[in-house]
Amino acid sequence: MRLRKPIGTVLLSLAAVGMLIPAPVLRAATTSRNAPPAQTLDIVLQKNNTLLGQIVDTQGVPQKRLDVAVVQDGRVIHRAKTNESGFFFASNLQSGLYQVVSDKTVGTYRLWDSRVAPPSAQQGALLVRGQGPIRAQQGPIAYWLTNPWVIAGLITTAVVVPIVIHNSRTGDDGTPASN
Repeated sequence: MRLRKPIGTVLLSLAAVGMLIPAPVLRAATTSRNAPPAQTLDIVLQKNNTLLGQIVDTQGVPQKRLDVAVVQDGRVIHRAKTNESGFFFASNLQSGLYQVVSDKTVGTYRLWDSRVAPPSAQQGALLVRGQGPIRAQQGPIAYWLTNPWVIAGLITTAVVVPIVIHNSRTGDDGTPASN
């Protein structure tokens, strides 16, 4: 009997905390896993508006004879294959935003004409095979707030706590208990 009151208080406190979490926090926790692709890199187009690129594995070993697609607005603009050194070339491209796709590896690049490219632009694209787009990582709070078992526990607590409090204030016969 003596444990009822502390347990009820703890459950009530947990339920209150769960109900006080602001909606934007919950929304941010659920959308962090769906973050946009990794950053867009600036690349200078070479002679004849050619994109120069190389594909390597996570150890830096060039990947030969891989199919490569240069995509813009969901359309494949150019197809290529890597050579023995992992390099590929895509010619006659215009300045703009492109994705380079090979196997399950995707890189997003903003291609620039050499006359107007920003000083920070790279001379070519480097894709690391097996390293997909980097997504936002989910922190421990987001994990717990999006875990269905935790949510079910919070809902259960929100239902059970008022019942426990009510029952602790009444006797076995349904009459209010005396202090």
